[in-house]
Amino acid sequence: MSDSTNIEAMDPHSSAQDVHRCDLCETAIVHSYCDFCHVNLCKLCIADHISDGYDKHKIVPFRERRSTLIYPKCATHPHKNCDLQCKNCNNIFVCSSCTASETHKGHIFVEVSEVYTTKKNAIADEANKLENLISPTYEEIALDLENQLANLDGGYEKLTTAMSKQGEQWHREIDVIINKMKTEISEIKVKHRDLLQKHLDEIKQTQALIKQTLVAIEELKKSTEVSPTIEYSSKIREFSKLPPKVKITLPTFIPKPLDRGKLYSLVGQITPLSTATEKNVLSLNQPNTSVKELLDEPELVATIHTRYGKLLGVTYLHEDCVWTFGSTKDIKCFNIKGELLHTVSNKSEQRPNAIAVDSDGNLLFIEGTSGTVNKVKNGQTEELIRLRGWSPCNLCVTSNGDLLVTMFSDVFTQYKVVRYSGSTEKHTIQFDDEGKPLYSGNAHIKYITENRNHDICVADSDAGAVVVVNQNGKLIWRYIGHPSVTKKKPLKPVGITTDSQSRVLTADFYNNCIHILDQNGQFLRYIDNCDLEYPLGLCVDNNDNLFVSEHFKGNVKKIKFLR
Repeated sequence: MSDSTNIEAMDPHSSAQDVHRCDLCETAIVHSYCDFCHVNLCKLCIADHISDGYDKHKIVPFRERRSTLIYPKCATHPHKNCDLQCKNCNNIFVCSSCTASETHKGHIFVEVSEVYTTKKNAIADEANKLENLISPTYEEIALDLENQLANLDGGYEKLTTAMSKQGEQWHREIDVIINKMKTEISEIKVKHRDLLQKHLDEIKQTQALIKQTLVAIEELKKSTEVSPTIEYSSKIREFSKLPPKVKITLPTFIPKPLDRGKLYSLVGQITPLSTATEKNVLSLNQPNTSVKELLDEPELVATIHTRYGKLLGVTYLHEDCVWTFGSTKDIKCFNIKGELLHTVSNKSEQRPNAIAVDSDGNLLFIEGTSGTVNKVKNGQTEELIRLRGWSPCNLCVTSNGDLLVTMFSDVFTQYKVVRYSGSTEKHTIQFDDEGKPLYSGNAHIKYITENRNHDICVADSDAGAVVVVNQNGKLIWRYIGHPSVTKKKPLKPVGITTDSQSRVLTADFYNNCIHILDQNGQFLRYIDNCDLEYPLGLCVDNNDNLFVSEHFKGNVKKIKFLR
């Protein structure tokens, strides 16, 4: 069997109907490939192809095509390829000659091939997520919307039918009430008639007596008999006592004015369209979505020495790289080996209050003195939010890209959480259903994170509690610590984060441990076996490894706590 036949049999791109041919002669079966020019070549055409200079071409077996990396040429040394990147110079490409120059003296370099491989893997992973996760999810969402549209008329018809039934019920009830009122009027009419008739009968009886008296008097006037005349007793005093003149007023019907607004509310209520949709959150940062159990004994994986005098926080970037900040103006990025990769300096010369990373990998930080939230993009710092009357303390990025910012009032008496979309304020969380403050009012930093179930978790150190509300701000639970014979001091939670299973982890600063809670606030276990000293900041990476910043030691510890 010839080489070309072997290639044809082994190459997944070939078939009986589709045999790769040489791009030059267009007849012979392909044998090789130029990785620089991306040209198919047969044996005979190779010499012609490289006739203009062998160094301009890279001939490889056809089945190994596109395996040669094409490095950029060095701008300073054109004859050299750039096979390195300088971490201290914003990852610019450099060649071997550049590394020995005064410009890059003492700098850190990484192999371009390693960066390329990592990026290629990331691109492949992205393609996999787009094809197998994101695209099907969009199809599912579209199908759901189509179903909602199909059911729209039927749903609204049910609403109008319910309204009509309510109207009919109201008509029936009104008819009952009117008929009852008419009955009451009829009964009052009878009483009215009886009263008038009674008085009339009494008057007519008196009138009859008066007539009888007049008849008797008339007979006495004509009579000459002495005895009856003398014995007559005058009736004038009796009849002069006139009866009262009875005037019975008709009852009145006083119709109440129709209050359309009140009547509308009494009939029922139409709720507005609700756009508080359930978030379709893709767990892109969770390659393994299966249930992960807690390790019996958490394991210390690595320790990064940041050389901060006081380390204040840590946040995960990517691929074992973390951003850190301390008591200086500098925010530093380290890899797991402890190598300093980037430094961002706060222009105000003040230390930041907090840091986070957005979904695009941009660094966010709070500048407390100016009351601003800032973003570092492509090496440039831009202001996102500027507060008036409030001072920002801590922040986190939510699953849908919003920002949650904790802040206290300028008079140090109030504390709240505000959700932002970009620079626009969307929602404020400050009070519970009874109007009581959810958080203690002071200037101390309260750390915040969003759980995978969209609950908002705040570590309120002064209150000695982890306070968890849902995304609408309704209090769900508070955690105030777990009884322990070894943890002598009251819980003062500081850093807080969550894992892929919606567990909540918070740093217990004075007891040198981490509390792990389930999503309902039930205590699960401590992490207290990794020689932690004054743990402060917490974050987890894509694989649920925990990073803990130690305040006074200036170390970041990477801990594995899940199976």
